[in-house]
Amino acid sequence: MAGFQTHITVSSTLGAGYAWWIHSQYGIPWPTAAVAGGLCSIAGMLPDLDSDSGVPARETIGFAAAVVPMLLFNRLHHLGLSTEQMLLAGAPLYLFIRFAIGSLLKSVTIHRGMFHSIPAMFIAGMITYLLSDSSPTTLRVLKAVATSLGFLSHLVVDEIWSVEVSMTGSRLKSSSGTAVKFFGQNASANAMCYGLALLLGYVITQDDPQVAGQLLQRAQIAAPQPSPPIVQPDLFVAPPDTLPAVPPSRPRYQSRIPRYEDDRY
Repeated sequence: MAGFQTHITVSSTLGAGYAWWIHSQYGIPWPTAAVAGGLCSIAGMLPDLDSDSGVPARETIGFAAAVVPMLLFNRLHHLGLSTEQMLLAGAPLYLFIRFAIGSLLKSVTIHRGMFHSIPAMFIAGMITYLLSDSSPTTLRVLKAVATSLGFLSHLVVDEIWSVEVSMTGSRLKSSSGTAVKFFGQNASANAMCYGLALLLGYVITQDDPQVAGQLLQRAQIAAPQPSPPIVQPDLFVAPPDTLPAVPPSRPRYQSRIPRYEDDRY
């Protein structure tokens, strides 16, 4: 299993490359791109929230407790809170994540459980999307992708470290396949993980009307549209039941009809 320093090095390098990429490709300002790169770096430690050892879980909880209130800055600002009110709201949130969430995760999770899975990667990205309430939507998506990318780097590195290479050959450790997975051994944990992913997806559609509108538009485009019925033109027009009687009109000028043959000349 890769160590804490290996994970943070890989995710930080990946975050720096991601920040440069979104700046050059999308024209994202450097401060915003740096925030996305930092999220990628921090997300490289998130799967170790279920770690039995103290260092990875303690450092990850500490980073999350510090970052989450900062991500909520825009949302709290849109709610009309002043700077002092946001500080008062961020302090108890930090304490709650730092101590309550850490103790809860340590009591209900096991190492290499569903925290090390692809659904957990999507959950981390969706939580980042909901926390980073900024406009336009593209910035929220880029931050969510950064978190998912850093999370995925941890899973991939764990799978690489599960291959033991020696002079005599290579073999797979018992931990192989426990990081990059879609389902774990606990059915309740699987159901809870997928249920949380569906719930967050629904909250995203309700939180951002633009995303809901795009999904609805795509669904309407993908659905087969019924063709309009073909109307054949009616070539025969029935006459009306009653026709008005029109008297014959007399000609205005009438030619003289010869009565006798001699009248022709």
